[in-house]
Amino acid sequence: MSKLLLLRRDGYKQEDMDSAVRELFEHFGGITKFIAPGDRVLLKVNLVAGHSPERCVTTHPSVARAAARSVLEAGGRPVIADSPGIDSFNRAARKAGLADAARELGVPCVELTDPVPLPPLPDAAFHKVEVSRLALKSDFILNLPKMKTHAQMLLSLGVKNFFGCVASQRKAEWHYNVGLRREAFASLLLDIWNGLNAAPQKGVRTFTILDGVVGMHGLGPTNGKPFPFGVMAGAEDALTMDFWLCRMMGAELEDFPLWRAAKARSMPQCALSEEDVAGDFPPQRQWEGVDIPRLDSLSVVPGLSRLPFGSALERALASRPAHRSERCTGCGKCAAVCRAEAITPRGKELSFDYGRCIRCYCCHEMCPSDAIWFQDGLLRKAMRLFGK
Repeated sequence: MSKLLLLRRDGYKQEDMDSAVRELFEHFGGITKFIAPGDRVLLKVNLVAGHSPERCVTTHPSVARAAARSVLEAGGRPVIADSPGIDSFNRAARKAGLADAARELGVPCVELTDPVPLPPLPDAAFHKVEVSRLALKSDFILNLPKMKTHAQMLLSLGVKNFFGCVASQRKAEWHYNVGLRREAFASLLLDIWNGLNAAPQKGVRTFTILDGVVGMHGLGPTNGKPFPFGVMAGAEDALTMDFWLCRMMGAELEDFPLWRAAKARSMPQCALSEEDVAGDFPPQRQWEGVDIPRLDSLSVVPGLSRLPFGSALERALASRPAHRSERCTGCGKCAAVCRAEAITPRGKELSFDYGRCIRCYCCHEMCPSDAIWFQDGLLRKAMRLFGK
């Protein structure tokens, strides 16, 4: 059996989403293979912030509705949940249409809170990770990510969506702790994904259904542009899904921090086989015209952070956030999410302390008006000069 099923879907008609979810489950043995009557099922949507479905930032409500219906038909107890980065959960869920979808079906739509320790696996890089109790104690997690590019991590797909199981502001704390080390952050994502798959009690298992009907490219995950990928994807192994979609989106695996972190652990998913993929899109297919972010790959300077003044050198090399005052609404979300306290708002003007800034780009991610962009650092300028 293939590890990844790709189905062509060109719009969000509810009947098309319902049929896609059924077909994705059937390909992998049927929903009853995963969910037993009475199981508590977390529908982990992508609700990074409060955006309408037309912005293509969040999981489309028709996808969440179709997934919840399938769980109900199997006798499970679905809960739609996530933990937005800075917005009020209730406001974000209403704006994204997810609260209405939950209400129609009579299922809970709640914020992931109440952090508890995630038992680390032997090969974990991080041993003090906390995730929401609901994520850890659910009988099953149905992962419902959005297909997007990501200004810090290149892509936001299946594995990245599990980061939302880290409750509220603790996500910003992890960005602050990891800083510029993208491979370290990718390793954290692997720890969370692995840990949730191996959680205690019944053992939290996961299945990923990715919403790529209309995704995002450019400077995602919130301020890019919609892109019609026209696909719904399903996989038991979210990592295999991510690596195949990375290639099909036209990005190089070597540029994907998640692939580099997995390669460093010698994870078998790094070796792709065309037999992994089934459905409406051949493995050789690439979507044309996808705008993939070009990252400051500080990994080309190994050991830099261990040198005297290495952290300062990293900040000098990396691109830095800058402000478009004409787009700013003065909402203050950028300063609120900045754990480094590197942003001082003055009305609709921002002052950046680049000595403090850790280049996590959370300010860009949380800005609702695309008022923060990136000035090339010395490394990006050099890469452009030499055609990299």
